[in-house]
Amino acid sequence: MIRDGFYEMVLNIWQSPCSEGSPVERWQSKIRRLRQHLRGWAKHTVGSYRKEKKTLLALLDNLDKKAESSPLSDQEINLKHYLKERLVHLLREEELKWYERAKVKTLLEGDANTRFFHLVADAKHQKHHIYKLENDQGVVIGDEHLKRHITSYYKNLFGQSKNCNMSLREDQNQDIPQISPEENDILVSPFTESEVREAVFQMEHNKAPGPDGSPAEFNQVFWGVIKYDLLSLFAELHRETLDLYSLNFGIITLIPKVNNATKIQQYRPICVLNVSFKIFTKVATNRLNMVAKTMVRPTQTTFMLGRNIMEGVIYFTGNHP
Repeated sequence: MIRDGFYEMVLNIWQSPCSEGSPVERWQSKIRRLRQHLRGWAKHTVGSYRKEKKTLLALLDNLDKKAESSPLSDQEINLKHYLKERLVHLLREEELKWYERAKVKTLLEGDANTRFFHLVADAKHQKHHIYKLENDQGVVIGDEHLKRHITSYYKNLFGQSKNCNMSLREDQNQDIPQISPEENDILVSPFTESEVREAVFQMEHNKAPGPDGSPAEFNQVFWGVIKYDLLSLFAELHRETLDLYSLNFGIITLIPKVNNATKIQQYRPICVLNVSFKIFTKVATNRLNMVAKTMVRPTQTTFMLGRNIMEGVIYFTGNHP
């Protein structure tokens, strides 16, 4: 659902002159400029919609009171229908807003339960805020102490490992399938608009956006607006001149694995990446899937498109007495 004039507003902001140099700098500048503008627009829109909603309810209440004492005229009846339709429209937008914030998938999109979404969104905020943690020395409290404790734990867990003397023999590749020249041409050919568009529209809805605040739905709805800038990024990538690292960053969030988690070991870290970076990985995945089946042995039944982990049970059962 797009509010009246929203598409044109985004179009004007996106197409306004940009002084940045490289394609990735222009992309980031446009995303940043749009995000800053929409923040102010959202605050103004919420206030005006709240006032309009209050006005609609007051007018409908007056018409209902009048209908109790005398019949309404045709003009008043038509006005009442219009007010109800406008009120339903406003309530629907409010419901979708909180539905997106709550990230609830167990209810159908048509379920009118805005208060439920309010409660879920508030509960998620409380659930994901860490007030204290326990360690061997006692209880850690305070934001600064918690940051140091959490950072130290994951640095030790995921930091550099000790020196390893193991190495791989790259010359031992006789039993490894090789791609054909035709398949290699597919992998290294320039990126086309159709394959980038396919990857964009394969992305799921109602997912948490990355640091740039741009969800997958934005790239799909405004594909006609952003596609030229996005294709410029892919052209740079094919020329091996794209600074992809400037897009490859995210927000790390700790999700509790159990109720009332008290130790850092009871949290699962997840990283929310920018959707613009995910588009590159999606396009690469789609390309690799074209040749993966000829490269990966049939016994590898997981993490392969069109294969299922249960096929491994059938395969090994059928090859053993």
